[in-house]
Amino acid sequence: MFPRLHGTGPAGNAKLRSMVIRLAVCVALAALSCGCRTAPTTDLPEAAEKGDRQTAKMQETAAIATAMRRATSAGVEYKISAADLISVTVYDVQDMSRKARVDGKGVISLPLVGSVKIGGKTLAEARELIEKKLADYVVRPQVSLFIEEYGNKLFFVMGEVQKPGSYSMPTESRVTVLEAISTAGGFTPVAAQDRARVLRYVNGESKSYTIDVRTITRAGQKDKDMTLEPNDVIFIPQSLF
Repeated sequence: MFPRLHGTGPAGNAKLRSMVIRLAVCVALAALSCGCRTAPTTDLPEAAEKGDRQTAKMQETAAIATAMRRATSAGVEYKISAADLISVTVYDVQDMSRKARVDGKGVISLPLVGSVKIGGKTLAEARELIEKKLADYVVRPQVSLFIEEYGNKLFFVMGEVQKPGSYSMPTESRVTVLEAISTAGGFTPVAAQDRARVLRYVNGESKSYTIDVRTITRAGQKDKDMTLEPNDVIFIPQSLF
């Protein structure tokens, strides 16, 4: 599961940046070690023609990092929903740190301030509201919020698709890579359909899976269509040719 794409406050921003950097580095090492064909950015065809495969791989890594930043940015405006599990941290006030489930009315309960309605707000708006209420009890409170678990789970489709962004996962059915790409409007004309990437955290480590969508659609090998997990990021690179 790809954890904690959404966060606010000083600690939240630092963790988001750290997550993106770690994932990009891991993907770069995997690409360089396996010698796989790589995804281009706009300048990749020229690099490939010159035989500079290492440069092409590094450019793909940069493209993936950019996609991850876009996925993070897409999550900034996420509206808190019922059943979301929120992690609340108050800097220098350890007793205030806790996890709280948003109830059906959009409310969580916190020490000192009691019930706070954060449903329908972004994390930034919720953070500001909690800080305002805490100001009666704590001097200049600094609050960080994370969504530990989504009541409305998300996946992200980035890169060469018609409508990149975040999408909700159905609560009672699975979503595959092919279905996710279709939800995002399908491929652009320059998409590398044989090198779709699924980016995911597994047991605290970043993983990258390559999916050949052409094999699934043209050869009918549906068993190769990977099932997504909440917070997975699908990245579609450009084609070399």
